[in-house]
Amino acid sequence: MAKVATLFKVYPNNGEEEEVRRNVRETLQPKSMQLEDVAFGIKVLKVLFVHEDSEGSSAFEEKLRKIKGVNEVEVEEESLL
Repeated sequence: MAKVATLFKVYPNNGEEEEVRRNVRETLQPKSMQLEDVAFGIKVLKVLFVHEDSEGSSAFEEKLRKIKGVNEVEVEEESLL
């Protein structure tokens, strides 16, 4: 099976960035995470997962959406390793 790297952009609600970051780390254990400023005080959390091709990225997207404080989730990049 092939490995896939999927990078998500997670938009937390204003003021809940650290809570979302902590919850993502504890529940999903991503490969890496980085909080970036987008503009005008808006922050995005970039979350990287490495998984089997058969798993698909939609399962991670659904789990991210269910985390308290998450406003929006989108796939920024996905590639085979």
